[in-house]
Amino acid sequence: MKKIKYLLQAIILIFLLTIFKMVGIKVARLISSNIMRKIGPYFRSRKTIEKNLELAFNNISNHEKNLITKNMWSTYGKILAEYVFMRDFRKTSSTQKITVIGQKTLDEIKKSGKPVIFISGHFDNFELMALHIEKSGIDLTTIYRPLNNIFLKPLMKIIRKKFICKKQIKKGLSGTRLILKNFKKNSSIALMIDQRVSQGIKVNFFSKAALTTSIPAQFVKKFKCQIVPIYIERKADDNFNLKIFDPINFSNEDTIEAITLNLNKILENMILNNPNQWIWTHNRWK
Repeated sequence: MKKIKYLLQAIILIFLLTIFKMVGIKVARLISSNIMRKIGPYFRSRKTIEKNLELAFNNISNHEKNLITKNMWSTYGKILAEYVFMRDFRKTSSTQKITVIGQKTLDEIKKSGKPVIFISGHFDNFELMALHIEKSGIDLTTIYRPLNNIFLKPLMKIIRKKFICKKQIKKGLSGTRLILKNFKKNSSIALMIDQRVSQGIKVNFFSKAALTTSIPAQFVKKFKCQIVPIYIERKADDNFNLKIFDPINFSNEDTIEAITLNLNKILENMILNNPNQWIWTHNRWK
Protein backbone atom coordinates (compact mmCIF):
# COMPACT_ATOMS: atom_id res chain seq x y z
CA MET A 1 0.00 0.00 0.00
CA LYS A 2 2.85 2.37 0.87
CA LYS A 3 4.53 1.69 -2.48
CA ILE A 4 1.33 2.61 -4.32
CA LYS A 5 1.11 5.82 -2.30
CA TYR A 6 4.73 6.68 -3.08
CA LEU A 7 4.20 5.90 -6.77
CA LEU A 8 1.19 8.22 -6.99
CA GLN A 9 3.12 10.96 -5.19
CA ALA A 10 6.03 10.54 -7.60
CA ILE A 11 3.80 10.70 -10.69
CA ILE A 12 2.10 13.89 -9.46
CA LEU A 13 5.37 15.55 -8.47
CA ILE A 14 7.21 14.66 -11.69
CA PHE A 15 4.24 16.00 -13.65
CA LEU A 16 4.38 19.27 -11.70
CA LEU A 17 8.16 19.58 -12.08
CA THR A 18 7.78 19.09 -15.85
CA ILE A 19 5.19 21.88 -15.96
CA PHE A 20 7.42 24.11 -13.83
CA LYS A 21 10.31 23.66 -16.25
CA MET A 22 8.08 24.56 -19.18
CA VAL A 23 6.60 27.75 -17.73
CA GLY A 24 9.82 29.18 -16.27
CA ILE A 25 10.94 29.94 -12.75
CA LYS A 26 8.77 32.99 -12.02
CA VAL A 27 5.48 31.35 -12.97
CA ALA A 28 6.59 28.04 -11.44
CA ARG A 29 7.20 29.73 -8.07
CA LEU A 30 3.78 31.37 -8.20
CA ILE A 31 1.97 28.13 -9.06
CA SER A 32 3.87 25.99 -6.56
CA SER A 33 3.63 28.45 -3.65
CA ASN A 34 -0.15 28.78 -4.15
CA ILE A 35 -0.58 25.00 -4.29
CA MET A 36 1.39 24.49 -1.08
CA ARG A 37 -0.45 27.27 0.77
CA LYS A 38 -3.70 25.44 -0.01
CA ILE A 39 -2.73 21.81 0.60
CA GLY A 40 -0.02 22.25 3.27
CA PRO A 41 -2.47 22.74 6.17
CA TYR A 42 -3.92 19.28 5.47
CA PHE A 43 -0.62 17.45 5.93
CA ARG A 44 0.03 15.40 9.07
CA SER A 45 2.74 17.88 10.08
CA ARG A 46 0.08 20.50 10.85
CA LYS A 47 -0.03 19.53 14.53
CA THR A 48 3.76 19.44 14.78
CA ILE A 49 4.03 22.94 13.30
CA GLU A 50 1.47 24.31 15.75
CA LYS A 51 3.20 22.63 18.72
CA ASN A 52 6.63 23.91 17.61
CA LEU A 53 5.41 27.48 17.30
CA GLU A 54 3.85 27.35 20.75
CA LEU A 55 7.06 25.94 22.23
CA ALA A 56 9.28 28.49 20.49
CA PHE A 57 7.15 31.57 21.11
CA ASN A 58 5.40 32.19 24.40
CA ASN A 59 1.84 33.47 24.10
CA ILE A 60 1.80 33.41 20.30
CA SER A 61 -1.66 34.25 18.96
CA ASN A 62 -3.61 32.06 16.55
CA HIS A 63 -3.36 34.84 13.97
CA GLU A 64 0.45 34.88 14.23
CA LYS A 65 0.62 31.09 14.03
CA ASN A 66 -1.57 31.03 10.93
CA LEU A 67 0.45 33.78 9.25
CA ILE A 68 3.82 32.10 9.88
CA THR A 69 2.42 28.73 8.76
CA LYS A 70 0.98 30.12 5.51
CA ASN A 71 4.22 31.91 4.70
CA MET A 72 6.21 28.75 5.49
CA TRP A 73 4.11 26.67 3.09
CA SER A 74 4.52 29.34 0.44
CA THR A 75 8.29 29.10 0.95
CA TYR A 76 8.09 25.31 0.70
CA GLY A 77 6.32 25.66 -2.64
CA LYS A 78 8.93 28.01 -4.06
CA ILE A 79 11.76 25.71 -2.98
CA LEU A 80 10.03 22.79 -4.70
CA ALA A 81 9.70 24.74 -7.95
CA GLU A 82 13.34 25.82 -7.82
CA TYR A 83 14.74 22.27 -7.82
CA VAL A 84 14.33 22.02 -11.60
CA PHE A 85 16.25 25.28 -12.03
CA MET A 86 19.30 24.37 -9.95
CA ARG A 87 21.42 24.29 -13.10
CA ASP A 88 20.61 27.99 -13.58
CA PHE A 89 21.60 28.86 -10.01
CA ARG A 90 24.90 27.07 -10.61
CA LYS A 91 25.78 29.26 -13.61
CA THR A 92 27.90 32.34 -12.95
CA SER A 93 25.78 34.25 -15.48
CA SER A 94 22.53 33.19 -13.81
CA THR A 95 19.71 35.75 -13.61
CA GLN A 96 18.93 34.31 -10.16
CA LYS A 97 20.72 36.71 -7.86
CA ILE A 98 22.37 35.63 -4.63
CA THR A 99 23.87 38.55 -2.73
CA VAL A 100 26.68 37.18 -0.56
CA ILE A 101 27.71 38.84 2.70
CA GLY A 102 31.03 37.47 3.93
CA GLN A 103 32.45 36.03 0.71
CA LYS A 104 35.87 36.99 2.06
CA THR A 105 35.48 34.30 4.73
CA LEU A 106 34.94 31.62 2.07
CA ASP A 107 37.93 32.89 0.09
CA GLU A 108 40.13 32.68 3.19
CA ILE A 109 38.92 29.13 3.95
CA LYS A 110 39.73 28.10 0.39
CA LYS A 111 43.16 29.74 0.58
CA SER A 112 44.04 28.12 3.93
CA GLY A 113 43.20 24.62 2.71
CA LYS A 114 42.02 23.74 6.22
CA PRO A 115 38.56 22.18 6.53
CA VAL A 116 35.84 23.81 8.63
CA ILE A 117 32.37 22.81 9.78
CA PHE A 118 29.57 24.87 8.21
CA ILE A 119 26.35 24.83 10.26
CA SER A 120 22.88 26.10 9.45
CA GLY A 121 19.22 25.12 9.34
CA HIS A 122 16.42 24.65 6.81
CA PHE A 123 15.95 28.30 5.89
CA ASP A 124 14.14 29.06 2.67
CA ASN A 125 16.10 27.52 -0.21
CA PHE A 126 18.72 25.94 2.04
CA GLU A 127 20.18 23.97 -0.91
CA LEU A 128 21.70 27.19 -2.27
CA MET A 129 24.06 27.46 0.71
CA ALA A 130 25.98 24.29 -0.13
CA LEU A 131 25.76 25.13 -3.83
CA HIS A 132 27.46 28.49 -3.28
CA ILE A 133 30.14 27.12 -0.92
CA GLU A 134 31.17 24.49 -3.48
CA LYS A 135 30.88 27.03 -6.30
CA SER A 136 33.38 29.18 -4.36
CA GLY A 137 35.99 26.46 -4.82
CA ILE A 138 35.82 24.85 -1.39
CA ASP A 139 36.04 21.06 -1.16
CA LEU A 140 32.72 20.34 0.56
CA THR A 141 30.86 17.32 1.89
CA THR A 142 27.19 17.72 2.83
CA ILE A 143 25.05 15.57 5.10
CA TYR A 144 21.54 14.81 3.89
CA ARG A 145 18.47 12.85 4.89
CA PRO A 146 17.16 10.81 1.93
CA LEU A 147 13.51 11.08 0.97
CA ASN A 148 11.17 8.37 2.22
CA ASN A 149 9.67 8.05 -1.26
CA ILE A 150 11.64 5.29 -3.01
CA PHE A 151 10.62 6.55 -6.46
CA LEU A 152 11.66 10.17 -5.91
CA LYS A 153 14.84 9.38 -3.98
CA PRO A 154 17.01 8.70 -7.10
CA LEU A 155 15.82 11.91 -8.81
CA MET A 156 16.66 14.03 -5.79
CA LYS A 157 20.05 12.36 -5.45
CA ILE A 158 20.90 13.18 -9.08
CA ILE A 159 19.88 16.85 -8.71
CA ARG A 160 21.85 17.28 -5.49
CA LYS A 161 25.03 15.59 -6.72
CA LYS A 162 25.02 17.22 -10.15
CA PHE A 163 24.08 20.80 -9.30
CA ILE A 164 24.28 21.36 -5.53
CA CYS A 165 27.22 19.45 -4.01
CA LYS A 166 29.09 16.48 -5.47
CA LYS A 167 29.92 14.89 -2.11
CA GLN A 168 26.69 13.82 -0.41
CA ILE A 169 26.62 11.60 2.67
CA LYS A 170 23.48 10.08 4.13
CA LYS A 171 23.09 10.89 7.81
CA GLY A 172 23.45 8.04 10.28
CA LEU A 173 26.19 6.00 11.94
CA SER A 174 27.79 4.85 8.68
CA GLY A 175 27.56 8.42 7.41
CA THR A 176 29.43 9.73 10.45
CA ARG A 177 32.39 7.49 9.62
CA LEU A 178 32.43 8.83 6.06
CA ILE A 179 32.25 12.42 7.33
CA LEU A 180 35.33 11.78 9.44
CA LYS A 181 37.14 10.17 6.51
CA ASN A 182 36.38 13.12 4.21
CA PHE A 183 37.29 15.69 6.86
CA LYS A 184 40.69 14.06 7.33
CA LYS A 185 41.18 14.53 3.57
CA ASN A 186 40.60 18.29 4.06
CA SER A 187 36.99 18.35 2.91
CA SER A 188 34.88 20.86 4.84
CA ILE A 189 31.56 19.59 6.20
CA ALA A 190 28.15 21.26 5.90
CA LEU A 191 25.29 20.04 8.04
CA MET A 192 21.92 21.19 9.32
CA ILE A 193 21.68 21.25 13.09
CA ASP A 194 17.93 21.91 13.26
CA GLN A 195 16.58 18.41 12.58
CA ARG A 196 15.59 15.95 15.28
CA VAL A 197 18.20 13.22 15.61
CA SER A 198 18.05 9.74 17.09
CA GLN A 199 21.53 10.07 18.55
CA GLY A 200 22.84 13.24 20.11
CA ILE A 201 22.65 15.16 23.36
CA LYS A 202 19.83 17.06 25.01
CA VAL A 203 20.49 20.78 25.16
CA ASN A 204 18.17 23.76 25.28
CA PHE A 205 16.63 25.04 22.08
CA PHE A 206 14.31 27.99 22.67
CA SER A 207 14.77 27.28 26.41
CA LYS A 208 13.46 23.72 26.13
CA ALA A 209 15.53 20.53 26.02
CA ALA A 210 15.86 19.10 22.52
CA LEU A 211 17.91 16.18 21.24
CA THR A 212 20.61 17.82 19.13
CA THR A 213 23.46 16.57 16.97
CA SER A 214 26.82 16.83 18.70
CA ILE A 215 28.87 16.19 15.54
CA PRO A 216 30.13 19.82 15.19
CA ALA A 217 31.20 19.90 18.85
CA GLN A 218 32.93 16.52 18.58
CA PHE A 219 34.94 17.74 15.58
CA VAL A 220 35.89 20.91 17.45
CA LYS A 221 37.19 18.87 20.39
CA LYS A 222 39.04 16.36 18.20
CA PHE A 223 40.48 18.64 15.50
CA LYS A 224 40.25 22.15 17.04
CA CYS A 225 38.54 23.22 13.81
CA GLN A 226 36.50 26.34 13.21
CA ILE A 227 32.72 26.45 13.03
CA VAL A 228 31.25 28.72 10.35
CA PRO A 229 27.51 29.53 10.62
CA ILE A 230 25.76 30.30 7.34
CA TYR A 231 22.29 31.72 6.72
CA ILE A 232 20.08 32.38 3.68
CA GLU A 233 17.02 34.58 3.33
CA ARG A 234 14.67 35.11 0.40
CA LYS A 235 13.94 38.72 -0.48
CA ALA A 236 10.61 40.07 -1.71
CA ASP A 237 11.80 39.87 -5.33
CA ASP A 238 12.71 36.15 -4.93
CA ASN A 239 16.42 36.87 -5.00
CA PHE A 240 18.48 35.85 -1.97
CA ASN A 241 20.77 37.21 0.71
CA LEU A 242 23.39 34.67 1.78
CA LYS A 243 25.37 35.47 4.93
CA ILE A 244 28.63 33.77 5.86
CA PHE A 245 29.35 34.47 9.53
CA ASP A 246 32.82 34.93 10.95
CA PRO A 247 34.46 31.61 11.91
CA ILE A 248 34.06 30.64 15.58
CA ASN A 249 37.08 29.37 17.51
CA PHE A 250 36.13 27.49 20.68
CA SER A 251 38.59 27.07 23.54
CA ASN A 252 39.91 23.79 24.91
CA GLU A 253 37.84 24.35 28.05
CA ASP A 254 34.54 24.41 26.14
CA THR A 255 32.64 21.16 26.61
CA ILE A 256 30.67 19.36 23.93
CA GLU A 257 27.48 20.42 25.74
CA ALA A 258 28.57 24.08 25.89
CA ILE A 259 29.54 24.17 22.21
CA THR A 260 26.28 22.51 21.14
CA LEU A 261 24.24 24.95 23.24
CA ASN A 262 26.14 27.87 21.72
CA LEU A 263 25.32 26.64 18.22
CA ASN A 264 21.66 26.20 19.13
CA LYS A 265 21.60 29.82 20.29
CA ILE A 266 22.99 30.90 16.92
CA LEU A 267 20.31 28.85 15.19
CA GLU A 268 17.61 30.44 17.37
CA ASN A 269 18.73 33.92 16.36
CA MET A 270 18.62 32.93 12.70
CA ILE A 271 15.05 31.66 13.11
CA LEU A 272 13.95 34.77 15.00
CA ASN A 273 15.36 36.91 12.20
CA ASN A 274 12.62 35.57 9.91
CA PRO A 275 10.40 32.81 11.36
CA ASN A 276 8.36 32.76 8.14
CA GLN A 277 11.27 31.17 6.27
CA TRP A 278 12.24 28.36 8.63
CA ILE A 279 10.75 24.92 8.01
CA TRP A 280 8.70 24.27 11.17
CA THR A 281 7.69 20.69 10.24
CA HIS A 282 10.56 18.93 12.07
CA ASN A 283 9.42 17.32 15.33
CA ARG A 284 12.25 19.11 17.10
CA TRP A 285 11.21 18.67 20.72
CA LYS A 286 9.91 15.09 20.56
